Amino acid sequence: MSATDRSPTSHSSLGDHSAVGDRAAADHVAADRASAARAYRPALRPGVLIGPPLLRGPRTVHLIKHPVSGAAFEVGPKEHFVISRLDGTRNADDVVAEYAARFRLRLPEEQWTRLLGLLGTRGLLAGSPDPAPPEPPPARTGTFWKGSRRTVADAHGTTGRLHRLLRPLLRPWAQLPLVAAVLVLIVAVLADPVAALDGTWELLTRPLVLIPFAVFLWFSICLHELAHGIAARHYGGVVTEIGLRWRFPTMMMYCTVDNYLFLPGLRAKLVVAAAGAYVNLVLLLPFALWWALLDPADPGRPVLTGMLFVGVVQALSNLVPLPPLDGYRMLGHTVGAANLAPETGTYLTLRRQGRDAVAAYPRRARRLYTSYAVTAAALVLLAVAGTGTALVLLLLR
Repeated sequence: MSATDRSPTSHSSLGDHSAVGDRAAADHVAADRASAARAYRPALRPGVLIGPPLLRGPRTVHLIKHPVSGAAFEVGPKEHFVISRLDGTRNADDVVAEYAARFRLRLPEEQWTRLLGLLGTRGLLAGSPDPAPPEPPPARTGTFWKGSRRTVADAHGTTGRLHRLLRPLLRPWAQLPLVAAVLVLIVAVLADPVAALDGTWELLTRPLVLIPFAVFLWFSICLHELAHGIAARHYGGVVTEIGLRWRFPTMMMYCTVDNYLFLPGLRAKLVVAAAGAYVNLVLLLPFALWWALLDPADPGRPVLTGMLFVGVVQALSNLVPLPPLDGYRMLGHTVGAANLAPETGTYLTLRRQGRDAVAAYPRRARRLYTSYAVTAAALVLLAVAGTGTALVLLLLR
């Protein structure tokens, strides 16, 4: 009986020692893993694109883009701070110390692990397997009434060849005189609005001149789009598509810059956005020289005045900060905001519900969206009033 009583006690002791040993082994493995995780010095894979801070609604975000798949996602300022330090030289302790110095907060270990897991899953860490490249878009989409068609098989290579051909003309010694000539052209044409309206009427009443000039404007718009691509290539951008887009009965050329938001610095983005309108104005310079050399009493001068006026207005209208014009993109880059018009609409909708509805918006966002709403409304009214006045003056002739 006593032997039987001692037997269960002996077995229970062995079980306890086994459980303790298993827990110790598990703790040892967990400690090794934690130590390895802290010693790990992660690095982003080469070519990962990280964008500047952008205001999107009440939040500040950064865009991160995979260099192969083209997939992009947003992260907040704190995640961006950590990701920007993944260069292969820092381990978890280094990043935690820098994070604490920057935000006066300690980066939790689980957040560090979760962020690395997210980056690894998305293939953004060095050593991650290459994802499949994106499927090329269809050559043609849409219908007879509305759609698009890709017309260049290798848009990036085509714009690269054009850039190499035009590179000498992109240097300051060539551009400074052209910029000065364009400014003189704008001032000279807009300085006399009466003569400009008279010339526009003369142009409209001469179909044999109007039709060729309309064709010239169409080709000018095509070159406008190519100018965006060439300027992007100048700053290291990637041009993914060149084609035609139509909405019956109109048809226009388009040029898509894939990593436009990731171009280095504000100046590059502004130059790429303004390149189209600038080329439109440069193309008018031969007409301006002809116009300047004509005698003021020459019967052909008013028609040239009208051509220059229409061309200048067409080019400058692209710089108005309203979507989808180039000026709208330039304004968004300048103020560091994404989707400025839609986010302004969202803010105004919430604002009508009261101040509490927009409490999450920082002061800068509230001021920016309110200012843009007022500016956009004023520009629309000004454009309507100016167009109406010009039409009335032309009809009253």
